[in-house]
Amino acid sequence: PDPVRTRTDRMTEHAARRPVSRQRAARLRAFVRRFAAGTAVVVAGTAMPSAARGAAPSAAPVQADTLSVAIPGTDLAIRLARIPAGTFRMGAAENEPGFDADEAPVHEVTLPEFWMGVHEVTQAEYAPYRFENFDTDAGPAGAGTFDVDAVTRPSPPYEDPGHGMGSADHPTAGMTRLNALQYARWLSLKTGRLFRLPTEAEWEYACRSGAPGPWGSIGGPGALPEHAWMAGNAEGTHHEVATRAPNAWGLHDMQGNVAEWVVDGYDAEAYAARAGNAPVASPREGEWTRGRGVVRGGAFDDPPAEARCAARFPEAAAWKRRDPQIPKSRWWNTDSPHVGFRLVMETGEWTDAELRAWWDEVLGG
Repeated sequence: PDPVRTRTDRMTEHAARRPVSRQRAARLRAFVRRFAAGTAVVVAGTAMPSAARGAAPSAAPVQADTLSVAIPGTDLAIRLARIPAGTFRMGAAENEPGFDADEAPVHEVTLPEFWMGVHEVTQAEYAPYRFENFDTDAGPAGAGTFDVDAVTRPSPPYEDPGHGMGSADHPTAGMTRLNALQYARWLSLKTGRLFRLPTEAEWEYACRSGAPGPWGSIGGPGALPEHAWMAGNAEGTHHEVATRAPNAWGLHDMQGNVAEWVVDGYDAEAYAARAGNAPVASPREGEWTRGRGVVRGGAFDDPPAEARCAARFPEAAAWKRRDPQIPKSRWWNTDSPHVGFRLVMETGEWTDAELRAWWDEVLGG
């Protein structure tokens, strides 16, 4: 099948279903705010401060190396799990359920260690960036070290991009890839650590979490209700993050809840171009801020086949179907409340000058 046509048609169907999801969401907007308590986790004999574990409703405890990075000036923290360096087989075989041609051929990819968000970025974690009055001048070196007025923030949306779904601990949703990247820039300068969107390779590696099957370490599709909010159990809306069981590396909601932006531009032929060059080291396709983006993981109204670790979903024009602006918003989609994001954090220490130079190269000064 033509992967572009297939995925575009599927995303158009997503947009067409939004009014139904919106009505169902009304029954679930009264969720009580819940944040996991922070505790120290010992990694190789070193205590990492403020680490926290996500909730696992019925699965055995997952032993993951985790840490938390506080957002200065707030009571919020970004919870992260260590993703070990390794080599894995990326993509899907033709006999895999739900296979599309852009997932082939299977090829080896090698990645260094990195940290990944334990769950999708929540509405509470996004709010200090979106709304200037929620932000403060607190930076990595304390009060008075962050210029609130110098932040590039999203313009007001034409309408609620999240379609009224959820509250503080639900995933933030409905933003463009550029919006997610600008949030990562703000968070990097705010914390003094380099946060960014994951590459497709990093996302799929973390989803598989050391296991070769289509759904990674969580097992077959029968295990999805325990690990993911999908069409069969989500009742047409996303839910509070980390309320399903994590995968083997301590990551919640890699499947379902909301689909997640990656940094790559979409290229249906990318895997074919890598054939014969395995293992490929840290691949990334396309430009960060231009062209058609990609989301991964499936969403709350998707069937199990869309939650496979190899499934790729190119950005669709239908996500801006009801945006009357000319040009359409760079920041928001009117019809993608099923799209959010999670972040990765680079290892190592970064100075403020290094972070600014890195982001100026990616987004422009």
